[in-house]
Amino acid sequence: MVKKLFIILLLSIISVSAQVTTTVIYRYSEWFPKDLNIQPFTANFLEPRAGFSFFLGKKNLRLDIGTSEDLYQMIDSNKVFSFGADVFTYTRLRSTKEFKFPVETVDYLFGLNVGYKIFDDNSEYGARLRVSHISAHLVDGQFDLNSYQWRDGTPFVFSREYIELMPYYKYNELRMYAGLTYLFHTTPPGIGKGIFQLGFDYFYENVNLPFTPFAAYDFKLSKVNKYKGNNTIFAGIKFDNLSSKGLSIYYSYISGYSVHGELFYKTENYSSIGINLDF
Repeated sequence: MVKKLFIILLLSIISVSAQVTTTVIYRYSEWFPKDLNIQPFTANFLEPRAGFSFFLGKKNLRLDIGTSEDLYQMIDSNKVFSFGADVFTYTRLRSTKEFKFPVETVDYLFGLNVGYKIFDDNSEYGARLRVSHISAHLVDGQFDLNSYQWRDGTPFVFSREYIELMPYYKYNELRMYAGLTYLFHTTPPGIGKGIFQLGFDYFYENVNLPFTPFAAYDFKLSKVNKYKGNNTIFAGIKFDNLSSKGLSIYYSYISGYSVHGELFYKTENYSSIGINLDF
């Protein structure tokens, strides 16, 4: 009798322990987690990157320095809520003789973000909300010492504060998203308040390959004097999987209004080859 009671008690303890373990594993919160809840949208230009891209057919290159970090995550079974911060710059440089790269213009972005997703074995869906500030500046590389003038006009104050909502749906390796951005403050005035966005990214993950091929596209409709579409295409390979640290080598094509605030009124189109460190 005692033996039976002991076995019943032991089984009860194991059962309760399993339930507690399940609760701990599938429902917890964490400050400063190692991984991002929502990975950056690959072809969306306003995402954190750390690397170089070299323009094809032009004596320009871009230097990206930035990061996005989740400060807090709350995980409840197959649902994840996160709160984080974004801090990065994207800088246009000009290639000259003697391996010198004078800086022409630089844009700074910082802000906060909130993310929420629901996932299962094959799919996930969710949204990211960001509130951000961007400021842009012409730098000494745009000043011509021979003519003693600025190459693209004179510097002016450029800043914008905006709120961005980016819902998405992912099935296996394909992720599709739509975005709506509202600019609640812009300097100079005259820039459209709304930006509308569609895009996707696809990472082909195969355990037999030492790298992950990917392709991505982003379309953004914005207004300066009139509404015009910006197209951004990315294609390349990443050495490791989508959500891990690694190194990416990619081709990109950008067309539409300039991505740099001090040149916001200009229309550009160019291709580049880039190298990015994925943290």
